[in-house]
Amino acid sequence: MDETSENLIEIHDLKYSRGPRPIFEGMNLTIKRGEITALMGPSGTGKTTLLRLITRQLIPQHGVIYVNGVDISTLNIRKLYEMRQQFGMLFQNGALLTDISVFENVAFPLREHTKLTNRLIRHVVLTKLHAVGLRGAADMMPAQLSGGMARRVALARAMVMDPEILIYDEPFVGLDPISMGVIVRLVRRMNDALGITSIIVSHDVAEVSTVADRSFLISEGRVAASGSPDELRTAKSELVRQFMHGMADGPVAFHFQAPGYEEQLLGRDSE
Repeated sequence: MDETSENLIEIHDLKYSRGPRPIFEGMNLTIKRGEITALMGPSGTGKTTLLRLITRQLIPQHGVIYVNGVDISTLNIRKLYEMRQQFGMLFQNGALLTDISVFENVAFPLREHTKLTNRLIRHVVLTKLHAVGLRGAADMMPAQLSGGMARRVALARAMVMDPEILIYDEPFVGLDPISMGVIVRLVRRMNDALGITSIIVSHDVAEVSTVADRSFLISEGRVAASGSPDELRTAKSELVRQFMHGMADGPVAFHFQAPGYEEQLLGRDSE
């Protein structure tokens, strides 16, 4: 694997469809090593699908995805599992296991994928919980946590295997302003302190703009715009302006494509 390249992930001419509906139509995208990269775009543009393609949960119908210089479509099962251990994942709603404690949630990947002793597992887990400010909550159950606390526990679990790439799928959804600020600070601090690469999928333009080094706006199966958050905010493209400034009117229509309203209402199209 090429661990010296500036680019950690490269996507070339990616095409992927669900049935007759195209999701990506020739997408090209590069994620640089050590940066926080944001993937943004209107709902339904395939941002989470792109994460599944990058981790090879889905297979592209055309194009190639490189991770650390390796075409992931060529990996056998053993190599694929090794590659996936480079990734940590913070799921949209935390996805904590409800029947085990905070400590055991964070310890779960270590028990599954390593042969560490209980003493070493305890040391690693408490270290990660301390990093997110929740060492004192180790014996609590997920049902006892607030939304922000649960998201921080999920972050501790995501980084417990010391991944090279940390993925955040809508990390700010449903959080109050204080919890959101804590998560934003942790994203930046973890990325810089651990020397990792972070990928954030989010609709929260304001929060992403404070933490991302580079943002990609995805629309109609391709990258519509890319650059720093400041560059996207000042872009002249109507689509970019509509999304970045939350404008109701613009290229992204309010109404989904449909037959004529009067004709459909009166049933004339079936005559």
